[in-house]
Amino acid sequence: MKNISNKKATDKLIFALDVKNYEEALSWVELLSGHVGMFKVGKELFTAAGPKIIQSIKERSEKVFLDLKFHDIPVTVAGAAEAAVRLNVDMFNVHATGGYQMIKEAVSAAWSCSDKMGQTRPLLLAVTVLTSLNNDDLKEIGFQKSTEELILHLAGLAKAAGASGVVASAQDIKMLRENFGKQFVILTPGIRSDAMAKKDDQKRTLSAYEAVKKGADYIVVGRPIRMAIKPLEACRQIVREIADGLAAK
Repeated sequence: MKNISNKKATDKLIFALDVKNYEEALSWVELLSGHVGMFKVGKELFTAAGPKIIQSIKERSEKVFLDLKFHDIPVTVAGAAEAAVRLNVDMFNVHATGGYQMIKEAVSAAWSCSDKMGQTRPLLLAVTVLTSLNNDDLKEIGFQKSTEELILHLAGLAKAAGASGVVASAQDIKMLRENFGKQFVILTPGIRSDAMAKKDDQKRTLSAYEAVKKGADYIVVGRPIRMAIKPLEACRQIVREIADGLAAK
């Protein structure tokens, strides 16, 4: 069995701050600082609290994943990418369905802005297919490809456009690794603890252990920690699952 450091396992865990206001978000940041590798700020929180919450997280020397899934015409997304860089986020994402040109211009704008500011370039990930969608949902929307086919196509588009990696279900990691190699970053949302019943809107999920063992670089966890009776212990349990997954690779 490999000896995996607690920090290495912790660094892979991103906590989803999917809460309604700044005060609630900050209380979670204060509780979990040092116990997770990054905090995810999504649409709900960013709309309610704005850049202030990102500044507060960064002031505590913690990392931020800005999860706004930019999807618009290329010039607009490029501008949003620059704005994300100026907020000093460590990671942000765009929707791969925005197309090659949109992703490419977002990458170019982000890297150029980072370099001019003398900052470390953030990871720029492309969302493939949401983990709340399955084959039936894609058919309903109008896609002719299966979930796996669409994910592979969009991931290839993202890589060609210069993205750091993708956001994808844990069930798709093996396929992505085989096609795009070890350097392509894979972030996996919809993670559920082995101990948590999977009765919510996520349809393509795996445990933290399984996701990391398959090769996820980062995993996003929200409800399994947020809804736990003892959130800090639930967080520690997921870190242990991550360490076990790393050791089993």
